[in-house]
Amino acid sequence: MQKGIARRTGVSLMAVAVLAGAAGCQQGAKRAAGDGSGGGAERAPIQALTVAYKKTAAAKSAKVTMSMSMPAGLPDGGETKMSGVMGWDPMVMDVTMSESPLGGRAGGAETSHMVWLDNTVYVDMGKRTEAFDGKRWGKFDLRAAAAESADNALMRQVTAGLDDMNQDPSQQLAMLLGSPDVKHLGSGEVDGERAEHYQGSLGVEAGLGSLKSVTNLTAEQREKLFANIKKSGVKSYDYDVWVNGQDYPVKMDVDIKTPQGTIKTSTRYSDYGAKAAVQAPPADDTADVLKVLRDLMAQRD
Repeated sequence: MQKGIARRTGVSLMAVAVLAGAAGCQQGAKRAAGDGSGGGAERAPIQALTVAYKKTAAAKSAKVTMSMSMPAGLPDGGETKMSGVMGWDPMVMDVTMSESPLGGRAGGAETSHMVWLDNTVYVDMGKRTEAFDGKRWGKFDLRAAAAESADNALMRQVTAGLDDMNQDPSQQLAMLLGSPDVKHLGSGEVDGERAEHYQGSLGVEAGLGSLKSVTNLTAEQREKLFANIKKSGVKSYDYDVWVNGQDYPVKMDVDIKTPQGTIKTSTRYSDYGAKAAVQAPPADDTADVLKVLRDLMAQRD
């Protein structure tokens, strides 16, 4: 049961981390804040993306849809889809998720609901309510989860990447601004809207180097982490971004090539500035997931 709960909540949190921009780059953000200016049809890629970064940061909210596919060779191979609304500064989110493992499962895709509010993530646990005293929602206090994960392997499985989740689309643009080979590939259409297509890539160390969960490591731990990643065959992160005529990103694709296949994410943004009216689920229908896991581990011991 522990592994079932850990997998369900861990995969859900991973998907939200991707949607929220798990690989936000603060160095790129600083660069974006000081470069470029708006206007002009012949802007260089860095100038255009800098304007998009600034406008997106100021918008503070958008409607989102995302798909993430994991290849069959990875443990959680399959597809996750998400849609809803997110806001940033502060981060809030209300999304519906659908998870479809490769090979399928009885009853088809598993759908759930996730809410992020006040540094707490709520996951609709659906059919797994028997482990939560009949309550429908599982609650993650992000600060408490980060503290507990430091010395507990199961908690680390569930909370992996929580330190890096508080990112937004503007910081994904900042990530791309840190690429040494950003280029403009021309114009196209996204959902019937004209958009300019930009592309760039980042090496593993550049892509992961500013993540909080990485910067908190010792030099020896970082060296070991990057060595293991290189052994896994992951070499780079490939970014494609489409920016509309109002200088907002309307589509972002990220591909991570591994020996087991390519991890693909594709996110579409719309209605920038739309109100992100996010509410927490009823307290009397909510269980503390970390407490549930602690109790299960105590029973095991």
